[in-house]
Amino acid sequence: MPQKQTLGILVGGGPAPGINGVIAAATIEAINSGLRVVGIQQGYYWLARGDASHAAELQISDVSRIHFTGGSILGTSRTNPARERESLERAVRALQELSVRYLVCIGGDDTTTGAAKIAECAGRNLSLVTVPKTIDNDLPLPENLPTFGFETARSAGTTVVESLMEDARTTGRWYTVVTMGRTSGALALGMCKAAGATLALIPEEFLNSPLELATVVDLIAGAIIKRCAQGRQDGVALISEGIAALIDPASLPKAESVERDAYGHRRLGEIPLGLFLRDNVREALAGLGIEMTVVNKEIGYELRCARPLPFDIDYTRTLGYGAVRYLLGGGSGAMLAIVNGRIKPLQLEELIDPATGHIRTRLVDVTAESYQVARSYMIRLEADDLEEPKLSRLAKETNLSPDSFRARFLPAVRAIAQFRRDGGEAAEVQAS
Repeated sequence: MPQKQTLGILVGGGPAPGINGVIAAATIEAINSGLRVVGIQQGYYWLARGDASHAAELQISDVSRIHFTGGSILGTSRTNPARERESLERAVRALQELSVRYLVCIGGDDTTTGAAKIAECAGRNLSLVTVPKTIDNDLPLPENLPTFGFETARSAGTTVVESLMEDARTTGRWYTVVTMGRTSGALALGMCKAAGATLALIPEEFLNSPLELATVVDLIAGAIIKRCAQGRQDGVALISEGIAALIDPASLPKAESVERDAYGHRRLGEIPLGLFLRDNVREALAGLGIEMTVVNKEIGYELRCARPLPFDIDYTRTLGYGAVRYLLGGGSGAMLAIVNGRIKPLQLEELIDPATGHIRTRLVDVTAESYQVARSYMIRLEADDLEEPKLSRLAKETNLSPDSFRARFLPAVRAIAQFRRDGGEAAEVQAS
């Protein structure tokens, strides 16, 4: 009797709701198709060390009900197998030792980049497919398809934001909420839009100009002032952590010395952006004669292993099934997407940015209606707020004259990407 071919499954990067759904569906379909399935623990971590002992055969009974659960039964890691040529070769040898003929890699941009390098090194001896996973929603999927885990993370985060909004209203205070999102502000914007929070600040709004810390502080302080002028002392501002990567590291505590991960990214979660913004906003408001309680909150880790929504369960089961069918159909070297209910392979070599060597990331399109509707419902200083009669009403909330108020907040208003609701550029604010 011929020996069964082996399919390996691993998970890389940060957790995202729905991982177990992919593992379960891929395992069940592979076994039903006559394959042996091996679950590889901790992503590329042990493989990159040439250690094939941290893997175990999976049976249908091991995975038949795990799609309801958060987390990953295989664990995960951020190990970069291609950091050195030797580690890449060790990973390929370890896969060969496990007799892995087919490999399913579940992960985000970094995991997918590592998978592309493994596929290149292994050649025709290994057929490989990646399944896009990240709560940041920053992978370049077609039709603006969300990455799996994003909708569950947004839902869980929205529930937290709604509670903070009610607490802010009840106690008459403001919250500065820093959310995960290393490159894209999709999570912060999505939670803000769904909850109806006061405002969100995302990296994509600042890509056309250098970002100063004072700009971020004044945008938040300006929103607080505008809210006060409307008779409200409460609000919630969401700030995507990716903003920290755009600010001069010298102006942020620990930013210059923060550790980098295996793929060279600064660990933004270790920069105390929220606390620093809270303190600077408090100081700015005090200098303007405004007494306001501002509280910091971070949202991120509590979202990554949440119980997946039915949307993500459905989505990930299709992806896991599709991954096996794609491999057994002779495919390799692709990331999978679902378009109109059908699996669509996206070739990894076409997704890599030649300038960086990494998978391209998807940013929030600030010219699209999906951004515009969120933007139009926010409370934040706009160009026409610095013109009369609005200018005097806002200045009255502070110890500044109208002219001084305009001079103070004009740089912040001009720094951010301004768009009308129809998607066109807003009129430029003229300096007085």
